[in-house]
Amino acid sequence: MKSLVFKWNQVSLVKRIFFGIVMGIVLALTIPDAAKWVSIFGTLFVGALKSVAPVLVLLIVMSAISMHKHGHQTNMKSIIALYGVGTFMAGVVGVTASFIFPVDLSLAAGAKDLTPPSGIVEVLKTLLFNFVDNPVSALMNANYIGILTWAILLGIALRKASDSTKTMISNFSDAVSQIVKWVINLAPFGIMGLVFDSITTNGLSSLLDYGKLLLILVGCMLVVAFIVNPIIVFLNIRKNPYPLVFKCLKESAITAFFTRSSAANIPINMNLCNKLGLDANTYSVSIPLGATINMAGAAVTISVLTLAAVHTLGIQVDFGTAVILTILSAISAAGASGVAGGSLLLIPLACSLFGISNDIAIQVVAVGFIIGVLQDSCETALNSSSDVLFTATAEYAKLRKQGKDFSIHS
Repeated sequence: MKSLVFKWNQVSLVKRIFFGIVMGIVLALTIPDAAKWVSIFGTLFVGALKSVAPVLVLLIVMSAISMHKHGHQTNMKSIIALYGVGTFMAGVVGVTASFIFPVDLSLAAGAKDLTPPSGIVEVLKTLLFNFVDNPVSALMNANYIGILTWAILLGIALRKASDSTKTMISNFSDAVSQIVKWVINLAPFGIMGLVFDSITTNGLSSLLDYGKLLLILVGCMLVVAFIVNPIIVFLNIRKNPYPLVFKCLKESAITAFFTRSSAANIPINMNLCNKLGLDANTYSVSIPLGATINMAGAAVTISVLTLAAVHTLGIQVDFGTAVILTILSAISAAGASGVAGGSLLLIPLACSLFGISNDIAIQVVAVGFIIGVLQDSCETALNSSSDVLFTATAEYAKLRKQGKDFSIHS
């Protein structure tokens, strides 16, 4: 048995998830009555995600902010600004695409029984009250806006704490991240149950919704990579941005696509920065930081899946609320964890903006895991390659302002 488990774990998560999807379809189409017990795996998987996500958000964000060091004479302000602009514009692309190509999701019965907010005033009121929620209450009720607020405040307050305290917080953050990895390692079984339940309840046509959703997600990420990011780079360096864009995609995005981990791609990005002739004092900070906060792909995922849920539930979204969602997607994306599928765990935060309950939001997260085989790979490729792209852009822009010539090294 141990040998079997070991061999199973040696297979890549992508292949195992694909196997789970296929098994769910086969069981639903061949022996739906005899295999009803399979659906319990989906319920358990969703429940595990639901329990660990709030704690993960609190510790990940708090640890990242508290560990930030002062005194580095680098080009970090410009790089962080580019990270922020890039992530925000990715959110704009996701929101815009969701309005142009609305998608319905297959949610559990009774999911539509809720009262949507009446407009921007009610949304802002709910948002403000969620900001000042008790931290224990926020964790218990999965109030992600409150959790994010407390994580940021505690992180700022702990920046002057002793190194031993920061190390302890970092260790707790790593421990919860490890638990998330264990849960996600069980994703093939959970997804098998979710696919089985979806087909037996709504028919095989329900999978077509996932295909449409995946097309929109990947399409948005391609727009960001080949149109939005090049525009941002051009406005800063005033040169043709595509040689730099293609170099980053070729040497960073491809490896990130297969590893599906921004953290695992940090050595690749550091080596690329060195090949580009960038300042080591800058990229040694900006690349690890970018792996944590530069999450354009995550902003796309959060905004598109949230608006898919909003459209499914028949909630009307005005312009003001759409703007708030774009900002919230960018901010919450920066708190996405470094593990596979981390951005999906931030979807309940965005859903809460529209009065969508955590139970329904977690169903949307589960849908994200079903399409996550390709979605998360594309998301990580965009996120990681953008770290080098914006680090180089900030340095080249500085050289341009100083009147110095620069070129992209081979």
